[in-house]
Amino acid sequence: MTKARHAPTIRAVGRALPKHYADQETLIAAFRDAWAGAHFNVERLEDLHRAVQVSGRFLAVPIERYKELASFASRNEAWTEVAVDIGEEAVRDSLERAGLEAGDVGHLFFVTTTGIATPSIDARLVNRLRLRPDVRRTPIFGLGCAGGAAGIARASDYLRAFPDRVAVTLSVELCSLTLQRDDFSIPNIISSGLFGDGAAAVVLTGSEHRGSRAGAGPRVTATGSVFYPDTERVMGWDIVDTGFKVVLSAKVPDVVHAHVRRDVDDFLAAQGLERAGIRHWIAHTGGPKVLKAFEETLELPEGALARSWKSLRETGNLSSAAVLFVLGELLDSGEAKSGDHGLLMSMGPGFFSELVLLQW
Repeated sequence: MTKARHAPTIRAVGRALPKHYADQETLIAAFRDAWAGAHFNVERLEDLHRAVQVSGRFLAVPIERYKELASFASRNEAWTEVAVDIGEEAVRDSLERAGLEAGDVGHLFFVTTTGIATPSIDARLVNRLRLRPDVRRTPIFGLGCAGGAAGIARASDYLRAFPDRVAVTLSVELCSLTLQRDDFSIPNIISSGLFGDGAAAVVLTGSEHRGSRAGAGPRVTATGSVFYPDTERVMGWDIVDTGFKVVLSAKVPDVVHAHVRRDVDDFLAAQGLERAGIRHWIAHTGGPKVLKAFEETLELPEGALARSWKSLRETGNLSSAAVLFVLGELLDSGEAKSGDHGLLMSMGPGFFSELVLLQW
């Protein structure tokens, strides 16, 4: 865990969504057409898609183009192209909201779990955004839904070492491009109805930066990670010839119930706080069962996760970007007041929890 001294400030969250959108009924119809001939129970497909409570999702490419992307290579090529485009849009949005320029950025952290590229997306954005040639870059792959929170934590670590600088954490997830068309397993069916595409960028400034004045945004006062041994098959990918094949256990809500309350209480106690002292709860949109598990095990007041539920309905689970979208909505609302505490939390492959304590 980090100390509150010299806490960096979150200045802004920028967001970007692909321009293609389909409501859930349109997506169900497309899957019905694609899978009915494979002797798959299409009624089961519809039940599972509606159960995730997602009204629609933004897609990396037009819905009719997915039939053409049969190979891992073709899907990853599309991923690279779209990731650069919406990544650029999200970073520009975040810097504009923060009142900063691209030349101010000292370190760019890039987080994803849905595609691979070398040079990495952050390197390609140095050219697109005209970042300084001495900008530092850290690509982070494979943390799943926990990646956005972890990206904030790693940027915070950097700014504690270099408190006069600016860091940006960018998350880009294009989950639709990982779909395995010939996988009729329940995890793949659920994933095809739950996960969406999007990008989010968080601008942070160190405690000695001119922009980190009172009221500029919440400070990152502490961060923590908790790893759960022998849980590798709870969530992740199997890398197969056709790309990323989802591993998604029905036990994820059970893991939340078994661990999260103790983890949160221990984390807060180390900072002299209790759950009752947290005014704002910022949870990743892991799906209805995961959000309910958070509410139940933490005994949260009614409406505490309203923004997470809203984000789930409107865009689906955006993996590492999901919790950053929820954070952005909270900042935009102006609801947080000076002195308020917030807890940003997410879970991901490993299996592990990532916790970030905020104070306005």
